[in-house]
Amino acid sequence: MASNDLPRTAIAETLAQSIAALDVAKLPQGVRRKCEELLIDVVGLAVTARSEDYVKSTLAACDDDGSCTAIGHARTLSAAAAALVNGTAIHGEDFDDTFEGGPVHAGAVIVPAVLAACERHGCDGKVALLGIAVGVETMCRLSMVAPTLTHKAGFHPTAVFGTMGAAAGVGAALELSPRQLVDALGNAGSMAGGIIEYLAEGAWTKRLHAGWAAQAGIRAALLGRAGFSGPRTVFEGVHGFFYAFARTSGGDFAAVTDGFGTLWVTETLAFKPYPCGTMTHPYIDCGRRLGRRVRADDIVEMVCDVGEGTVHRLWEPLAAKQHPANGYAGKFSTPYCIATGFVRGNVALSDFTDEAVRDPAVLALAAKVRYRIDPQNPYPKNFTGHIRATLRDGSIVEERQPHMRGGAHEPLTRADLEEKFMLSAKHGGWSEARAKAALQLIAGLFDGPVELSEMRG
Repeated sequence: MASNDLPRTAIAETLAQSIAALDVAKLPQGVRRKCEELLIDVVGLAVTARSEDYVKSTLAACDDDGSCTAIGHARTLSAAAAALVNGTAIHGEDFDDTFEGGPVHAGAVIVPAVLAACERHGCDGKVALLGIAVGVETMCRLSMVAPTLTHKAGFHPTAVFGTMGAAAGVGAALELSPRQLVDALGNAGSMAGGIIEYLAEGAWTKRLHAGWAAQAGIRAALLGRAGFSGPRTVFEGVHGFFYAFARTSGGDFAAVTDGFGTLWVTETLAFKPYPCGTMTHPYIDCGRRLGRRVRADDIVEMVCDVGEGTVHRLWEPLAAKQHPANGYAGKFSTPYCIATGFVRGNVALSDFTDEAVRDPAVLALAAKVRYRIDPQNPYPKNFTGHIRATLRDGSIVEERQPHMRGGAHEPLTRADLEEKFMLSAKHGGWSEARAKAALQLIAGLFDGPVELSEMRG
């Protein structure tokens, strides 16, 4: 598209009109229910991580105190800083929700951004609900424009699409006009970022991506509200968002705008049963079942059929994945996750410490795990698992998992999520009474003022 051949109506303009036309009273019940479930999940995860070193570092790096809540901390911060700390904590253990079509982690970005903005600007729960719904929907739809290409270009989709989603969500909550929303999205395009080099040695930067996107989205929305001009062709332009982050000027842009506000992909969000990379989950399930059928010493090798788009993050370099550098790196190692599920019978937060990833029994089995690319694998539309184990006697034992547990095909129940919340809060040092009080607050948050002071400290 030449600069003198710009569209009469840009994608951002169509999206902004759809957002501005939404009425929170007409949100489908399924969307409201999913947003309530997101609140339960993300608050629990923020508490879980509140005493971790990476959260303490993030909090210490903030020098802009204010009136907004950093969940689980006594200190109050500016809206941007609260979004940064909360988003980093929520995404920190890789236990947060996933949109399987992307994949992106929406809750860790959108919920902290919208809650902080609403807390700062005195908004009520109804607009917070609208903002969360809009932000999640925008972020997830953007991830479907050019699936897998953002990862291949070296960027973390949660980071780049999250900035856009947060700008849209905060903009909706603050009731920006269509023109202001277009400027907010245009400005967000220049704020997005997040490289995936954390994979090399298990550095902390992936944890930061959700929080950074959340605070950037707030900044972009406020700039848009103040009239700071952003490019309306931010998405489809020859130097636009997808050209920069997916190395393409094409893509399915209808995925962003078609049916926005009437067809909600938000309702399909998946919640994690394991605290590690989402695409490892079906393989963990297979590994756990294999562990109940055969002994590790009897296995010669385990070959996994995988989607090509997962290889560079979860399988290569294979030797490094078979022997993770530290606990965090273990979260993005399918061989380690499979071996852990097989040997220990489950995969939990305690399996991703630096000590846990040095377990000789787990490492010995992980060294027997390799992959082959299955061209028919449906990733990223569906996350599946398949392990073919060869035993010393020459026999073959196989396990298959047709979908991710916790996703659209087998969702977690509200009771499951509340149980996860209680365990997360306990892990973070909250008493049972305090955790139950927080659950009660969350249940009524969308029907009253956005008051989060009870979640401090």
